[in-house]
Amino acid sequence: MADQNHELRKAGLKVTLPRVKILQILENAQGEHHLSAEDVYKTLLDAGEDVGLATVYRVLTQFESAGLVVRHNFDGGHAVFEISQEEHHDHMVCLDSGEIIEFFDETIERRQQEIAEEHGYELVDHALVLYVRPRGSNATRQDGAPRK
Repeated sequence: MADQNHELRKAGLKVTLPRVKILQILENAQGEHHLSAEDVYKTLLDAGEDVGLATVYRVLTQFESAGLVVRHNFDGGHAVFEISQEEHHDHMVCLDSGEIIEFFDETIERRQQEIAEEHGYELVDHALVLYVRPRGSNATRQDGAPRK
């Protein structure tokens, strides 16, 4: 808990129990680095914590403003949050399962830089999201509707 207290203070946020608990959940997300506000809320409920959903949304927004977390709004889904990382990475989102896969590819990074320069720009930042489907997946979506 001392680590979370330090991180909150360093970000200029007052240390409160809901902030500490939410930060712990985000940091301890096993294998699932991208959590929605609802995921965080459900984890709090499962742990017997008395924190409301509105508080979770408010704290996540404060964390985002302070640079502790990054919010992603992937197409067709709700906002998800991940702890800010120093190393850049891109994302793939599986259209069938909703799984979010993080990846880094030096060739893609270099090519984006080159494209910006070829057009007379300096690349300041970027976010790359690939929407994917498993090879050989059938012709219908999870809800039974045909794929487009």
